[in-house]
Amino acid sequence: MAIQRMDNVLIVVEDLDAVIAFFVELGMELEGRGPVEGRWVERVIGVDDVRQEVAMLRTPDGHGKVELAMFSRPKAISSEPRDAPANTLGIRRIMFAVDDVEDTIARLRRHGAELVGELEPYEDIFRLCYVRGPEGIIVGLAEQLR
Repeated sequence: MAIQRMDNVLIVVEDLDAVIAFFVELGMELEGRGPVEGRWVERVIGVDDVRQEVAMLRTPDGHGKVELAMFSRPKAISSEPRDAPANTLGIRRIMFAVDDVEDTIARLRRHGAELVGELEPYEDIFRLCYVRGPEGIIVGLAEQLR
């Protein structure tokens, strides 16, 4: 048996409202939000006495999802520098295809986003960049040129 699909990517955050607003501005849709706690989640994630609020966002095509979790108990911990460079081990970014990369950057800047490097062409196929948003989250943006 093979993998059926990738369901979602989880990002643990401190300010759930700010990160939701960032991803909604990017074009994702809030699918649901609510508390998650209890013995079942403690057994799944291997952490005792858990209380968290979770939000699920989906891409407009309905195939990609980002899950956000804000822990009120126990408090979330940082495993790396907040603004870690692109060569830091672990998941560094999530890439999204966008219609207009310059417009997307401008809209995300209203939510505190900054370019990590520069907006650059890849051959004559894409225009690509990395944007660092709230809480150091990095998203890649790719505008297809042809």
